[in-house]
Amino acid sequence: TIRPVRRSYYDPSSAPGKGVVWEWENDSGTWTPYDMDVGITIQRAYEKQHPWVDLSAIGFCYVIDFATMGQINRQTQRKRRVRRRLDMVYPLVSGALPKSQSWPASPGAAAAPPVPACTCPQCLLVMSVPRGAGAEKGAAQALPPPQGTGGLRPPLRGSITPGRGGRPLGGPQPPVEGSGCCWSPCPPSRCLGTGEGMGWLLHLNEEAETALSLEVPTVPVKNLTGSSPVNPALAGITGILMSAAGLPVCLTRPPKLVLHPPPVSKSEIQSIPGISHSCRKTTKKQAKKGKTPEEVLKKYLQKVRHPPDEDCTICMERLSAPSGYKGPQPAVKPDLVGKLVKCSHVFHLHCLVAMYNNGNKDGSLQCPTCKTIYGVKTGTQPPGKMEYHIIPHALPGHADCKTIRIIYNIPPGVQGPEHPNPGKSFTARGFPRHCYLPDSEKGRKVLKLLLVAWDRRLIFAIGTSSTTGESDTVIWNEIHHKTEFGSNLTGHGYPDINYLDNVLAELAAQGITEESLAQEKD
Repeated sequence: TIRPVRRSYYDPSSAPGKGVVWEWENDSGTWTPYDMDVGITIQRAYEKQHPWVDLSAIGFCYVIDFATMGQINRQTQRKRRVRRRLDMVYPLVSGALPKSQSWPASPGAAAAPPVPACTCPQCLLVMSVPRGAGAEKGAAQALPPPQGTGGLRPPLRGSITPGRGGRPLGGPQPPVEGSGCCWSPCPPSRCLGTGEGMGWLLHLNEEAETALSLEVPTVPVKNLTGSSPVNPALAGITGILMSAAGLPVCLTRPPKLVLHPPPVSKSEIQSIPGISHSCRKTTKKQAKKGKTPEEVLKKYLQKVRHPPDEDCTICMERLSAPSGYKGPQPAVKPDLVGKLVKCSHVFHLHCLVAMYNNGNKDGSLQCPTCKTIYGVKTGTQPPGKMEYHIIPHALPGHADCKTIRIIYNIPPGVQGPEHPNPGKSFTARGFPRHCYLPDSEKGRKVLKLLLVAWDRRLIFAIGTSSTTGESDTVIWNEIHHKTEFGSNLTGHGYPDINYLDNVLAELAAQGITEESLAQEKD
């Protein structure tokens, strides 16, 4: 498979250009960075001192509240913490190299006049590092300069840390011109691409070997995950630069992403006790005919003769005045007012009928104020297949039980009248999708409710992918699944002690509870 790639440039005044990273707290309690474009949008609103920012304009149903530093899901009202931190600036420095800088070889010695930096490919490779990287970390420690180089040495700052015992690897470090981290240019009249310049680097290597023989610790470049200030790519680049300068480097191995379990034979796969069959298929379900929107809403409403002195939250007009809805006019008088029987919220009947006509028209209604569901809510999930069975492997954090594996498979097709663009084709990326639950009592309960959600076409929808930005494609529909089997690097794996409770809350927000099991056939 061949896919196009692209290279993006971010303005130095943007969030990545300043090294600002916005992150949200996932279910395992670790922090996950927002996509670059989302972080830029959040930072722009933050710098303008807005109290909050609505991300629906860029395809996300979240609101970021800067007062509480929280992310609020507009549909489920679930809240997560967010944070803002400073990281390495992005991308690497482009254009001209920093100004020449030299220091006296000994106290009182005169500084050498600045010499233009060499621009050969070797020098460009060695001298180019992130500008401003780790400036807040303070001065770094480095090996003493080799003799005969005019006192020049490559200053290291920020993510480069001392070795065991915290012993410095050299004396006080001369300041680098300007803020941030940069490498000093080549010694006067020496190019790294020439024999003399390479000899200077070899001299650095000899100095490093001497230091190691004296038990001076190596300089580790940390390759951490989560909230680390150094990501793996930057750690690799830093290691290359340090090696070129003759410094000893120790890179740690990053943890592996484990998406799938070990191979399982057909004889090892078991059906799930208490659940018949091992596969469900869905087709397009037509909305119930024979009832007008007015007849449907009549079951959930009580007429209000004397409207309260407040606004209708749909049209934002006073309830005592006619409805302000300007679209296709329903066959209801615009001044009639009704109250929903469960939650007691009051609206114009005209507005409720218009809202129903713009929805799925499945005989259900969801209060726009408190999200209470009346009737049986269904979705617009395309036709597909859901398989489920037990495999003989344990999930991290659930060593006492086996694992329920769910396999979703939805093929591409053509959008129907209930979808955003009827008649237009849609894509289905990443199928079949494998998801995992612990084979425990609560895990089986979640599976049964997911089967109800599948039958009601609520697991997937057609829309715009928040990961790739592709429109008219199959996307998840606000019911989170765990797609990592043996790790939790992306926040979609185990261990996660809160996941089962969280997904039960998300199912309840879609109107799927234990009471729903009695309404559905197994």
